Formats: sequence, C-alpha cells, structure tokens
Amino acid sequence: MKNPWEEIPLAAYEGHMQLGCVMQLQALNEMMKGQLDAYPVSSVMILGVAGGNGLEHVAKQKFKKVYGVDINTHYLQQTLHRYPELKGVLECLHVDLLKETGRLPPAELVIANLLIEYIGYACFQEAIRQVKPRFVSCILQMNAGDAWVSDSPYLHAFDGLEPIHHSIEKQALEKAMTEIGYHAVKALDYPLPNGKRLVQADFKRQP
Repeated sequence: MKNPWEEIPLAAYEGHMQLGCVMQLQALNEMMKGQLDAYPVSSVMILGVAGGNGLEHVAKQKFKKVYGVDINTHYLQQTLHRYPELKGVLECLHVDLLKETGRLPPAELVIANLLIEYIGYACFQEAIRQVKPRFVSCILQMNAGDAWVSDSPYLHAFDGLEPIHHSIEKQALEKAMTEIGYHAVKALDYPLPNGKRLVQADFKRQP
C-alpha cells in the first residue's frame, strides 16, 4: 500500500499552502531561513523536503552538504530542478521514514517541518538516532478547533492523509527528545491568518 504522500500532486500541496487564508508556505520559508542560520553546522538534513521551499536560504559558503529527504520522487525531482545553484551541495534521498530510517546518512542539523505529524514520535526518534545530529529544529502545526487541514479549493487532495495523521504536542515532543538525549534550546511561535499557529521547537544533543 502506497503512502498517501506519494499521491498528492506538488501543485496541489503548494497551491493550498500558499493561499492567503493559509499562508503556511510563506511562513515556513521565513522560519527556515532562521533554522538554517541559527547553528554552527556545515551539513543539514531536511526531512520532508517536498518541493524545496526555503532552500534559497542555503548559504553555500556555510553548508558543504544538504540532504533533502522525501517519500515522493516527483517532489525530489522538482527540488533538484528548482535549485541548480546547489549542485554539488544538495543531495535528494528517496526514503520512506516509516520503513527505511537505516538509510539516512549522518548530518549535524536535522530540520523537520510539518513532518512529525505524519510519522509519529517513535519513528522520528529512530530517524534522529540514525542521523545523530548535534541540533534538531522542528516546526509543528497547532490547530484551532478540530480541522487540521484548512478549508481550500485543494482540500480533497489531502483526504488520504487522515489514517496517517498524528496529533503532535510540543511537550510530548520535548519528552520524546529527552528520551534520546536531546534537550530543548529554543521555542518560537508564529501565528497564521486562520487562527492556527506554527510552533518551532529546537533541540541540542546532550554531551
């Protein structure tokens, strides 16, 4: 059985995310700039890279390696096509995180934005154990009410996600990260126009 993320067209995903009533593509782009700039690292792994939103903020003088990981091969092809200036730095990896975390290479920073909701805490812990980053930066969506996908003309493109969607809480994520040796170092709150919020939670590996 295919993961539903393999069936969602990138145009539908990005079209939904950038609508004026949603504004998540724009917010995530701005927040990723801060994530990439925040720590003294030369390698980063972006779990759930989708179409590469935010990769224009990669400073080539800083990063020697950028891994873009996704389950959707079309997303990865589009990412490589959109960022030819990152040739030699950007490597896209087709990995199903629910089954293949053992294929992930090491990196100093892991960025996971709107990803943990679809793989759960335990799978995310496995990915971090495998990659062994010094820093982890996550962005979670905090919902207003019960609807976790905002109403839009693209709404039904996401119908298949319901069975794999997990409700994620910042405190529970902090507990899960503590269990594998990471402590919280930063938290940011970004309000969205539809009453939802993006919450950034950053962690550092304990010595």
